Amino acid sequence: MVAMISQWRLRAAFAQRLSQMYGREVPAYTALVDVSREVNEDVLRARGADAERLGSIGRVGAERHGAIRVGTPREMKQVARIFGALGMRPVGFYDLRAAASSAVPVVSTAFRPVEAAELDRNPFRVFTSMLTPADPRFFDADLRTRLEAFLAGRELFCPELLALADRAEAERELPEEAAERFLDLAVSAFELSQEPVDKAWYETLERVSAVAADIGGVRSTHINHLTPRVLDIDELYRRMGAYGIEMIDSIQGPPKWHGPDVLLRQTSFRALAEPRTLRLADGTVAAGSLRVRFGEVEARGIALTRSGRELYDRLLMLVDREAPSHPGKPRSDVARQVWAEHLPDTEHDLAAQGLAYFTYHLSPERPRDGSRPPDTVDELVRKGWATARPIVYEDFLPRSAAGIFQSNLSGEGLRNERRDGVAYDAQRIAADIDREVLDPFDLYEQQRSESLARLAQELGYAQWPSRVAGP
Repeated sequence: MVAMISQWRLRAAFAQRLSQMYGREVPAYTALVDVSREVNEDVLRARGADAERLGSIGRVGAERHGAIRVGTPREMKQVARIFGALGMRPVGFYDLRAAASSAVPVVSTAFRPVEAAELDRNPFRVFTSMLTPADPRFFDADLRTRLEAFLAGRELFCPELLALADRAEAERELPEEAAERFLDLAVSAFELSQEPVDKAWYETLERVSAVAADIGGVRSTHINHLTPRVLDIDELYRRMGAYGIEMIDSIQGPPKWHGPDVLLRQTSFRALAEPRTLRLADGTVAAGSLRVRFGEVEARGIALTRSGRELYDRLLMLVDREAPSHPGKPRSDVARQVWAEHLPDTEHDLAAQGLAYFTYHLSPERPRDGSRPPDTVDELVRKGWATARPIVYEDFLPRSAAGIFQSNLSGEGLRNERRDGVAYDAQRIAADIDREVLDPFDLYEQQRSESLARLAQELGYAQWPSRVAGP
């Protein structure tokens, strides 16, 4: 009997093999993974079960997100087919052109599993960015024409890989031999190419944007970074410095504070100069180096509702306003103070104010005295009828992603704000890849709603009373 490999096992194997490959190519990444594991083990010993509040240590240790960059809608559509084979769907739209102060001419989505069971099995995500050659703020008409011609003349993914991807997505599994072939082709597609880089062409694009050069200056794509998850990112940041690995200047995202972790915190070590062969104007090949790839690490918190996210964005703006008036005070200290003043500092209050997403579950310790359950979610939890479990934030923050990109750029690049940009949104990306780009808020809300429906059934309600759904 032929062994069949399901999509989630394909996804787990792909993430593991990609990690092994990237570790061979970027040894500092292996150090990052090792330090992450050490920190996670220390946190688990110190905090016990509380350390696993946002995911089991098994899930956290295996968790990765990758990042890749492509140049055209055609390439983006092919990427979607490959990740579709792994049970990963496009979620969210991120415009890094707007989020970055320097020249980062890309728009992005993230491919990931969307069902809770699939996320628990393997939550691998790939943040995928696409170049925007039509944006005149970065590319004049001549450079756009040359860039689009260059991109049209390359092939990132071979027909055999794409055919196997389509089969895996349609059948939701592959025979073992076909699965091995798919994984070999998929991993090799994201390896760093040994083909010489046209030095003059690369430098032409690099003057506009180092990101544009990394995407459109070479005839292949590659993993730009791979990210483990850590339970204490501040401790990891300290330990990496002790290892002699240079980190970027700060941790992106919310500050470390006494309240619940929310959304996403990220940092990275700086992009390393990697040996590359360069083709010179006279056709000869010379040894050189390019600085484009780095190692990122993340700490994930609770997913915020739309209201919670609006509050988060307001707090960021408030920190931006407050920080310049305290020149001797670290920005992180200003942010911590702003958070303490404006954000609830308990999970209960985040839930009660409708700022964060939780799932709700019948409590084994609920009252057994024949009394009627309360008619609000808040009271159900407060009086011991139900427990609330935080939903992990599975997505990304455009400002944080832009901050990581900017911290690893070789220069600011060129950006002409006198010109109008080209509009991109989730609908345009969806049309490009012929797939719906899912709204992350809708996915979190669905998890919450499904848990409330189960709880209502378990408590004997035909439907919830009008007030029970809570905020």
